[in-house]
Amino acid sequence: MAFLPTTREEMLEQGFEQVDFVYVNGDAYVDHPSFGCAIITRVLQAYGYSCAILAQPDWHKDEEFLQFGEPRLGFLVSAGNIDSMVNHYSVNKRRRDHDAYSDEGIMGKRPDRPTIVYTQILKRLFPNKPVLIGGIEASLRRLSHYDYWDDKVRRSILMDSQADLLMYGMGENTIVEVADALNSGLEAKDLCYIRGTVWKTKSLEYLSDYIMLPSFEEVKNDKYTYAKSFHIQHENIDAIAAKTLVEPYDGWYVVQNQPPLPLTQDEMDFTYSLPYERTFHPKYKYIPAIEEVQFSIVSNRGCFGSCAFCAITHHQGRVISSRSVESVVEEAKSITKLPNFKGYIHDVGGPSANFSKEACNKQREFGACKNKECLHPKPCNNLIVDHSHYLDMLRAVRSLPNIKKVFIRSGIRYDYLMYDKSDEFFDELVKYHISGQLKVAPEHISAAVLDKMGKPRKELYLKFVDKFKQKNEEFGMKQFIVPYLMSSHPGSDLNAAIELACYLKKIHYTPKQVQDFYPTPGTPATCMYYTGLDPKTMRPVYVAKTYEEKAMQRALMQFTYPKNYDLVYKALKKAGRLDLVGNSPKCLIPYRKGNGYSKNNFNGNKRSEYKRGRKA
Repeated sequence: MAFLPTTREEMLEQGFEQVDFVYVNGDAYVDHPSFGCAIITRVLQAYGYSCAILAQPDWHKDEEFLQFGEPRLGFLVSAGNIDSMVNHYSVNKRRRDHDAYSDEGIMGKRPDRPTIVYTQILKRLFPNKPVLIGGIEASLRRLSHYDYWDDKVRRSILMDSQADLLMYGMGENTIVEVADALNSGLEAKDLCYIRGTVWKTKSLEYLSDYIMLPSFEEVKNDKYTYAKSFHIQHENIDAIAAKTLVEPYDGWYVVQNQPPLPLTQDEMDFTYSLPYERTFHPKYKYIPAIEEVQFSIVSNRGCFGSCAFCAITHHQGRVISSRSVESVVEEAKSITKLPNFKGYIHDVGGPSANFSKEACNKQREFGACKNKECLHPKPCNNLIVDHSHYLDMLRAVRSLPNIKKVFIRSGIRYDYLMYDKSDEFFDELVKYHISGQLKVAPEHISAAVLDKMGKPRKELYLKFVDKFKQKNEEFGMKQFIVPYLMSSHPGSDLNAAIELACYLKKIHYTPKQVQDFYPTPGTPATCMYYTGLDPKTMRPVYVAKTYEEKAMQRALMQFTYPKNYDLVYKALKKAGRLDLVGNSPKCLIPYRKGNGYSKNNFNGNKRSEYKRGRKA
């Protein structure tokens, strides 16, 4: 099966005078099931609809958008696999110089907010043809939202782009239903009944059983109202338990229908059985984003974790969809046939690798609880901890010919693992599925910060670390934990950052990279960052917002670096913790004389002291 056409010449060569849909994408064209463009277009193709791919068009040239002519049914627009603003800017709002989703990593192949830019161009050039938007950028901006880069509340992207319809969440079933409706002769304005869509209207005459949210003007002008509105939205992300949401605008209503139902196992298997080329289009030299996923397998979707800084639940929902063992094995077999395969499957997993079943028996029928999390602040009494299906997948894949090793790199929920009464998965994880280092995400040590993150307390993480060491000794392995840690998350003040630094001192570990909290649409933590309120309780939350304090929190996590000395000293002084400056073992940094360091404070060897501090 060939790549889908990316130029008019390729379209004609494949026998199409006109395609049903033109998919306009902010990423380069990669036909791999880790890329939303590939999934949506291959699903449409499987249902008999033809598609052309307009990847990274030059938005300054109308002719690029005109090259395929007018599609029979409409245009599909996506910014790409990640939000364009995250792709373009660091957390400090500095322009990045590398784009993993563009040819040779070259930055500048798409505009900021391409969903809006592309859609407005298409509406101007093809005023009578439907333009439908989707993908992560549209999904997480489907209602009014705080925008970190503009530092203000923006309207629904449906209003800003003037698209005819927005599709949110994982869209296989949604896009087929939309395509069938358009194919039957319905107009885009009539597609107001489909799950996983957002539409606008001037009248609610025919709408019933909905929740009226505060208006855009209200949430824009009042942070308390914004937090209340966000909490209502967050309570209505489950496909079964959610209600229709309505957000008023000046003269309009934006209506969010119920989320799409989680895919069944058969539907998941179907999606990943489609004839993907599993690489980028040959017109490109190299797309860096393929590197991490070409030899990886997506085994599940959704996440019932409670991480406040993550938008997965807002996009994919809390109910897990999982593939069959047979489906995963077939994909693994296809990977072994790729010419550059070296025998290593890089990952089998999803948002949380070891979530392969619903959290409890009630979720498929009744949905996820609105006012209760599955894992936080403690595991629900109804939680079923079961790694058996995931184990079956891993065992089947690693037993295949030509496969040397199967790694798990997409992230293990260590709390869920620790709640398992059986050590069977833990044993096999240590023996077979780690490439020397296991990356896990405690994120912090401070109880106050972890509570705002929706993460388990440090005691559970420390028990996990001890058990991991014991398992490695038991099986004669020398493997290490690499903890993901975050600075400046809402709830983290200098005292919390110092507490984390003291823990890092105790374990003789300095993270090579530090992730500063990045406020992105669709997360409770972003709501906290903007409003200073916890949307669950409406109580105040401490937020580090100044560049200086965020820099100090980052520096404290890397207190062993000489370049961070001044910031660390300033942070300790500001927090009244100069007891941590000096020669004693508990101190984070030594005394400094003038512009240099005292040799006595480093036992005569500054370099070796810092080297020991970085030891994992």
